[in-house]
Amino acid sequence: MLDPKTGLPPRFLRTPDAARFLGISIRTLEKHRTYGTGPTYRKIGGRIVYTLDDLQGWTENGVRRSTSDETPCRVFPARPLTPAEKATL
Repeated sequence: MLDPKTGLPPRFLRTPDAARFLGISIRTLEKHRTYGTGPTYRKIGGRIVYTLDDLQGWTENGVRRSTSDETPCRVFPARPLTPAEKATL
């Protein structure tokens, strides 16, 4: 995915491209941003952008070796946690 003008990979991805990169819907990524559960983003000139490193780092939160793995980091759900869910962390 090279920039046709410069021949370089993009430094930042807008929300639609970031969602496509992650394999999730635009709306899901927007919800994660709203609830603070998503990848780190930047606001430049009123536009929301993501770096590839931040997107890849966010996906590392979901790495598991087994279904029984327990880790403090959660990528999902894309909503605020309930008090009961917070207590299980």
